Amino acid sequence: MPPHAFALDVIALFSIALYLASAGALARPLLSEGAAPKRLALFTAGIAVILHFAVLFGAHRGSLDLHFFAALSVVAAVIAALTLIVNLVRPVAALGVIVFPLAAFLLVIDQFLAPRTAPIALDWQIKLHVTLALISFGVLSIAALLALLLAMQERALRARQFGAWLRALPPLTLTETLMFRLIAAGFVLLTLALLSGVLFVHNILAQDLVQKTALSVLAWIVFGVLLIGRAVSGWRGTRAVNLTLIGMAVLLLAFFGSKFVLEMVLHKNM
Repeated sequence: MPPHAFALDVIALFSIALYLASAGALARPLLSEGAAPKRLALFTAGIAVILHFAVLFGAHRGSLDLHFFAALSVVAAVIAALTLIVNLVRPVAALGVIVFPLAAFLLVIDQFLAPRTAPIALDWQIKLHVTLALISFGVLSIAALLALLLAMQERALRARQFGAWLRALPPLTLTETLMFRLIAAGFVLLTLALLSGVLFVHNILAQDLVQKTALSVLAWIVFGVLLIGRAVSGWRGTRAVNLTLIGMAVLLLAFFGSKFVLEMVLHKNM
């Protein structure tokens, strides 16, 4: 094994360990009455994210690799970084409990199990489009996680199950407000990503991209309808949660569904 590859493996292992340690610390108040060292846990996760990006930068030679497993690892790192930002504004420890182990898992797959791939050369316009798409996906992913937390909170409150994990979460109204703010921000970023795709991706209606484009537009419509319903009719609760999860499921298919079929099943590079 070349020294460079060995160093990246070591950095990846440190990142994975820090992700898991942070998630474990944040999970403590969700499982018992103890208090979590949130600042230390988030600081630890911040180092894990930095190391994660360092591994991505080194393993893929400083380029943006959009092959299936590499793309999953990039998205995981982006979502983990956005989770830290969200926790600075509105502490939601459960986000880290879910996101950080997932980031560690996807880093393991990309760094240690997936076959090595060569990054595809991209001009700055395509990089801008991809960056907007990745950030919008990350923001909306966190909104979807908050939607799941909302559904769990509502079910627990109706069943009068007041466990430690429920008391550790923010009030329903605050979680819902944060969810809609993230959906609004993600919707704007997704709009910019779609516009940049129309402007910069010359083969956007090619066979390999038409399904991704159509599903992205469908997800954009779902989130747009949800935001209009919220503004006009005050949509909330189960309807808001369901539409958020539907929009995220469609966006997930747009980002990784066709990529999985083409690369993993048909063995074509996108």
